[in-house]
Amino acid sequence: MTTVETRRAAPPLPGTARRSPAGPVLALLWAGAAAVVALWWADTGSVVGAAGWLTDAGRIAGLLCGYACAVLVGLMARVPLLERRIGSDRVARWHAMAGRYTICLLVAHVVLILAGYAAQDRASLWHETVTVVLDYPEMLKATAGTVILFAVGITSARAVRRRTSYEFWYYVHLLTYAAVFLSFGHQLAIGNDFNGKPVATAAWYALYLGVATLVLWYRILAPVRLNLRHQLRVESVHREAPGVYSVVVRGQHLEEMDARSGQFFRWRFLGEGLGWTSTPYSLSAPPRPDLLRVTVKALGGHSTAVALLKPGTRVWAEGPYGSLTADRATSHRSLLIAAGVGVTPLRALFETLPGEVTLLYRARSSEDLALGGELEAIARWRGARVLYALNGPGGERPDISAESLRANFPGLAGHDVYICGPHGFAQNVYEALRGAGVPDRRIHHESFEL
Repeated sequence: MTTVETRRAAPPLPGTARRSPAGPVLALLWAGAAAVVALWWADTGSVVGAAGWLTDAGRIAGLLCGYACAVLVGLMARVPLLERRIGSDRVARWHAMAGRYTICLLVAHVVLILAGYAAQDRASLWHETVTVVLDYPEMLKATAGTVILFAVGITSARAVRRRTSYEFWYYVHLLTYAAVFLSFGHQLAIGNDFNGKPVATAAWYALYLGVATLVLWYRILAPVRLNLRHQLRVESVHREAPGVYSVVVRGQHLEEMDARSGQFFRWRFLGEGLGWTSTPYSLSAPPRPDLLRVTVKALGGHSTAVALLKPGTRVWAEGPYGSLTADRATSHRSLLIAAGVGVTPLRALFETLPGEVTLLYRARSSEDLALGGELEAIARWRGARVLYALNGPGGERPDISAESLRANFPGLAGHDVYICGPHGFAQNVYEALRGAGVPDRRIHHESFEL
């Protein structure tokens, strides 16, 4: 590791703790699932024969799938309580998990219901499928919704996402709203648990309308208000390192956003063909009353085109989101560990975190160090340390092990440690920190590789 010193800043990392209402929210979600099962229980007498068992198992799966669809959309609503206090990465993981549950329940519902109906009618599974799809009310729309949900599920699988662009995944993912809308009608039209049961029907409408209200407010109305109020435009674009560019955005009354170092916005740059995609980029400098800045590495079509933005381009932003902020600190000493473009939120924290702060910056070579001059200037100004972990002359990777961390950072167990970088890097650093004796509650991390 080389040092600049002055006079005197996808799967989740297991165990990283944060002070948040995650427990009560999860309990509420599970209570909702229990209420859905209770709805089936209250409406069901004895279950007789193979056809009855198959059909009722399909009913349970269908009810839970309908509930999971509402949860899935609710977790996409970007509710500030969840995004800022629980953390966007954790909410995104909940959303991904809810998506997997939804697809599994959907498969179970379709297979079990059709098998049960076929056994009851003494018909082939194919004949029963055609009959249900073509003759039952609302089933053509529900079938279309099912196909869309399967498409969303397939494109969300890790193996597929690695081979597709963010833009393609984003557009397909938006179809979830259409799938839920198309599937809603058949739940009430042919669901035995709702027919002639006004209380259950009203509760189901309340669930879906409540989720729709959250989406309307936080995904549409709040962003419209924010952008009309703040009038964001590109001020300038600067090259920071090979393939890395900073975009300075000017606006009005930006202090009203209550943005903090370590947070991010979802950005649409309404120029260069970028306006159709909303992409999350972290603030790479503390927000000012008139300026925001993000630093972007060219990894896909959207991030590559950011370098071509012209001053004056209109900007549409949503946020701020994220909980990788100074609020997590439990000590007056902090260690920030960044890799690659993961330095961007930590650069903002490096300037604003109170107490003693050290930044460890991992990159392949000195040419890949983005914002290096700023980091050294901040270190001189506040009397902090910057350490660079670069590859050796033969490409050897630097040692970031438990032993190395203990040797370079005395009293490490008493530090708050903020990590930002690719998931594999963050996972390895997390394990090294645990090996060095840092308790989970002092390790802070936010990941968006899901």
